[in-house]
Amino acid sequence: MVKIILNSFLFWGGWIIIPFIMEIVPALGSVFLLIRRNLRNKIHKKELEVYPEITLIIPVYNSADTLYGCIRSINDSTYPNDRIRIFLVNNKGKDNSFDIYAQCQQEFPELLMQWMNSEQGKSRALNLALYNSDGKYIINLDSDGMLEKNALVNMITRFENDTAINCMTGSILTVPEQIKKYKAGPSRLLRELEFMEYAQAFLAGRSYASELNSVYTLSGAFSAFRKSAVLKSWMYNTDTICEDTHITFQMRYLQKERVEVCEDALFFVDPIENVNKLYTQRQRWQRGSLEVSKMFMDKSFKVKNLFTNISVKTLLYDHTFAFPRLIWYLALICLIVVGYSGKTVILSTAIIFGLYTLIGYLYFIVVAYFLRINRDIRRYYMRHWWCILFLPFFNFAVFFIRLAGII
Repeated sequence: MVKIILNSFLFWGGWIIIPFIMEIVPALGSVFLLIRRNLRNKIHKKELEVYPEITLIIPVYNSADTLYGCIRSINDSTYPNDRIRIFLVNNKGKDNSFDIYAQCQQEFPELLMQWMNSEQGKSRALNLALYNSDGKYIINLDSDGMLEKNALVNMITRFENDTAINCMTGSILTVPEQIKKYKAGPSRLLRELEFMEYAQAFLAGRSYASELNSVYTLSGAFSAFRKSAVLKSWMYNTDTICEDTHITFQMRYLQKERVEVCEDALFFVDPIENVNKLYTQRQRWQRGSLEVSKMFMDKSFKVKNLFTNISVKTLLYDHTFAFPRLIWYLALICLIVVGYSGKTVILSTAIIFGLYTLIGYLYFIVVAYFLRINRDIRRYYMRHWWCILFLPFFNFAVFFIRLAGII
C-alpha cells in the first residue's frame, strides 16, 4: 500500500503539482494583476499637451520590400510629423532600399529623415544612430514592421505620465491581413497560432511580468528609452545575437531601471514564413538568452534567488527544468511499460491539457480587454477563440525548438 501511495504521489506530483505550482497558479493570479494594472494606467493617464521631440532609429538591411510600409505607418501615425526625426541606418544591405527611402522623401516631405551607412551588424547600426540622435526619447523600430496609428502617442504618453520609467517595449503582433492571404489549412493555422501566441505573450505574459518588474527582454522590434538613460549605458553590444536582451540587462542590473511594457503601443510584423524560419528564429532567441545571461553572471546568480532575480528564475525554468520536462514528455509510453495503466496516463495528460486551456481562455479575456484600443484587431482576435485549444500543442512544439537552442 505504501509503495502504491508513493508511486501515485510521484506520478501525480510530476504531472500535476510541479506544473500547477510553476505555471498554473501564477497564471491564475496574473489575470487579477493584469486587470488591476490596466485600470490603474487608465485612471492615471493624462493626454499629452506638449509633444516632445522623438528620434526613431530604423536599421535597414535588404529591406526594400517592407521599408515603405514602415515609413508610411510613421507618417500616418497620430504623432506630429514635425516632432519626429528618423534615422535609417543601412547595415551593409545589397538591395535598393535607398531608392525606397528616396521615394518616401518625396511622398512624405513633412518627415525629417536621414540616411546613414554603418558597419555590418544591427548593434553597430543602432549605436551609430544613437550617437547622432537628438530629442527626448529614442525609439527603435524594425524595418519590416508597421506602427498602429496611435502607438507613438500612447508610448510617449506613458513616459510623460510616469517620470520613473526610462525604458519600455511595445506590444508586437503579426499582420492579420497577411495571414488571411493563406489558404485554409496547416499554413494558415500555423500563422493564426503565431498571432494568438504573440497577443497572449505581450498583452498578457509580458504585461504581467511588467507588473512584477520582471520583463526579460525589451523587444528589438519596438522599444523606447529616455535619451538621458540610454546614453548612460554601454550602448548595444556587438558580441551577442540578442542585443535587445543585452541592453535590457544593462538597464535592469547596471542602471537599476524598471523595464516596462506599453500594452496600447502596437507594432505589426509579418507572420512567420514557414516552419524552418520558426525553428531558426526561436533557436536564435534561446541561444541569445543564454549568451547574455552568461555575460551578466555574478554572485546574485544563485538558486536561492529564484524568486527575487528574474534571470535566475528564467534560466531555471526555461533551461534547467527543460530536461526533466522533456523526459516526462517522452516517458508517456515508458510509463505504461513499467505498470501504469493507459487510462491513468491519458487522464493525467487530459487534466494538464484542460488546465492549460483554462489558462489560455483566462488570458484570452484579458487580451481582448486590452485590444479595445483597436476594434479591427480585437474583432480578428475574438473570432479566433478556437485557436486557444491548439495553443498548448503549438507551445509544446516551440518548447522542443527552444531546447534545440539550449543544446
